[in-house]
Amino acid sequence: MNVQQYKHRLLDLEKKLSGRTDREVADGRREFLDSAHDLGEASLADEVASEKFTEAEADSTVLNQVRDALARIDNGTFGKCIEDGGPIETKRLDAVPWTPYCLKHEKRREGPPSKMPTL
Repeated sequence: MNVQQYKHRLLDLEKKLSGRTDREVADGRREFLDSAHDLGEASLADEVASEKFTEAEADSTVLNQVRDALARIDNGTFGKCIEDGGPIETKRLDAVPWTPYCLKHEKRREGPPSKMPTL
């Protein structure tokens, strides 16, 4: 496994997510503060601001996971499941390089799929 390749991908992703999160928060604040004082326009601005903050929160969550993965690279545990120390599948790391779990343990964390009620 080429850990340096993953490190470069994660560093690029960290930069991208950090910048995007900052922009989303700033856009949300601006939308909220710049909204007109008309109730309809304020309501729309509130909705747009909320959407921006939700996007920023999602990006921030992934950003923290990316930073955790970079820390695992630095301490030599990248590519090992934090649950049992076993290897994380290469295909999984290629798809989600910040993952701390092998597929087996990720599925356990997610729990059994919920069943949708039928009519």
